[in-house]
Amino acid sequence: MKIFVSGLVNVETDLKIRSFPVAYYPIDYPFFGIKTTVSGVGYNITAAARTLGDDVTLASMIGKDDEAKRIAETLDAQGISRSLVFDALDTTPTSVVLCEPNENGRRQIYCDLKDVQEKTLDPALVEPAMASSDVCVLCNINFNRALLPVAKRLGKTIATDVHVINDIFDPFNRDFMLNADILFLSDEDLPSSPEEFVSALKNEYSAKVIVIGLGSDGVCVYERATDTVTRVPAALLGGVVNTVGAGDALFSAFVHYYGKYDAIEAVKRAEIFAALKIRANGGSVGFSTEAQVEEAYAAYKF
Repeated sequence: MKIFVSGLVNVETDLKIRSFPVAYYPIDYPFFGIKTTVSGVGYNITAAARTLGDDVTLASMIGKDDEAKRIAETLDAQGISRSLVFDALDTTPTSVVLCEPNENGRRQIYCDLKDVQEKTLDPALVEPAMASSDVCVLCNINFNRALLPVAKRLGKTIATDVHVINDIFDPFNRDFMLNADILFLSDEDLPSSPEEFVSALKNEYSAKVIVIGLGSDGVCVYERATDTVTRVPAALLGGVVNTVGAGDALFSAFVHYYGKYDAIEAVKRAEIFAALKIRANGGSVGFSTEAQVEEAYAAYKF
């Protein structure tokens, strides 16, 4: 499958802490507990989908600094084209993630977007890549707003993840929810049960599939074709190291598998993909091939 992905690429530093809440102490020595990698939603989805075998085109914005050089070197090393990764920012976005080293997998993310939210991506620069793709994954960042009507005009399936919201009319994410065919979000700040919230979403928006991630409780899936809401339990494979990027992994794998299976079967395989991914430390690492997912899926009983 050919996928066009437009979203954030940044440099991420993960820090293993002792536990939450973080107590004050002047210095700590978390040996091999600090790791810096290229990450960001756009990069994570691209890396995940490519590992699953998809043909992915990445569009994003970076700066002209040392962090941008690191990103460029990483993309080149992985064979990811930089033709649509524009050095249009003053400074490259960065993030710091505090991770609790246990099966709870709790994390706290500090994301410094720099000036990226003040930028717009010229649709004319990316429309050919969008036109040749089967699915357009447009992450919920300001520079993608102008791409939403282009994807609609081209008749493309639009997939987006609005992450954490507590209002179906959320002003920042409304454009993305209005245009999404595949809509993902997290339950972390919902004002009601996932079933109640997804019911409100499906009445307001036209997405064919809505998936609410429930963390260790699995997912809540709405399918418009059957007008049904289904809970799918999490794939608990153990060995959790870092849950950062689990949502991106779930989303990426669902987009990949939804072209082959119905929503429930696709989300089960996406759960396996995400469960395997969180055995690695970092949002952009730990992705499995389709063969590895199928092997784990065959051995696991939901």
